[in-house]
Amino acid sequence: MAGLTPVRAAGGVVWRRSAAGGVQVCLVHRPRYDDWSLPKGKLDPGEHPLTAAVREVAEEADVHAVPEVRLPPVRYLMRDGTPKTVEYWSMRAAGSGGFQPETEVDAVRWLPLPEAARLASYPHDVRVLEDFASLPPVSVVLGIVRHARAGKRGTWSGPDTARPLDATGRAQARDLAGLLAPLRPGRLLSATPRRCVQTLQALAELLDLPVEADSAYDEPRPGQDTGENALAAAGALLELARAGVPAVVCSQGKVIPPALALLANPAAVPDQGPGSVESFRARKGTGWLLAFAGDRLVAASRLDGGDRFAAVTV
Repeated sequence: MAGLTPVRAAGGVVWRRSAAGGVQVCLVHRPRYDDWSLPKGKLDPGEHPLTAAVREVAEEADVHAVPEVRLPPVRYLMRDGTPKTVEYWSMRAAGSGGFQPETEVDAVRWLPLPEAARLASYPHDVRVLEDFASLPPVSVVLGIVRHARAGKRGTWSGPDTARPLDATGRAQARDLAGLLAPLRPGRLLSATPRRCVQTLQALAELLDLPVEADSAYDEPRPGQDTGENALAAAGALLELARAGVPAVVCSQGKVIPPALALLANPAAVPDQGPGSVESFRARKGTGWLLAFAGDRLVAASRLDGGDRFAAVTV
């Protein structure tokens, strides 16, 4: 219907290992509609869809979940004709508060994927489960962000490596802290410039972790080959993936795109298409979630708050 404001929502395909070693996913029962669906809910004003997805899973299913891969969104019309978009993330269950039936959700079931698909009340939920089923098993997720805003280089009189975040950048850093904390990182690593370290400082304080400066994530110096930096950053990210410890990295705009393109296409870096350098560019204060299976990058999910689906499946 014309004139209705579109609704944005977010949710998760939450999975866990069963006692037999298989994968189970979570469905919730809503007595108001007498349906079985994936846990989801509307975004609060100004809320990032990933934050909303983690929050809604906790509220509806009482599950603390770690996001892994951004799934294709679902779009449909609500019963009154309002258009609705739901962004979903695959999520690993990392703990539970102990489910208590409430008026909004009165039951939770953990089921193997085929049984969940049969029980789900809506075809669009079945499609999301199919998208999840097509993913390779994820062993670790890394976050990589481009440093937040730090004013203009030309207006800073000191060494460029000492240029600090400006007011906008400090606000972006605080937003990133809330967005990345659900990853439960065990390490925080940063390129050596001050603005990069400061971008992770709010997250470090929230998690009580140090920020480890590592020149492997630095931009090239004047006259230095950009490819060398991309190789160093890609190699450092692979080391983190092999270690299997979730981590968040802050790097710079000339490093992240070619490094991720190398991870996505180890044999060559194409100029165009999914997995290219251009496809991995990100604004300051944003970045990517990198899902690995062992030392292989299997998916990269953009951490922007827009309604445009942006992910690269490798």
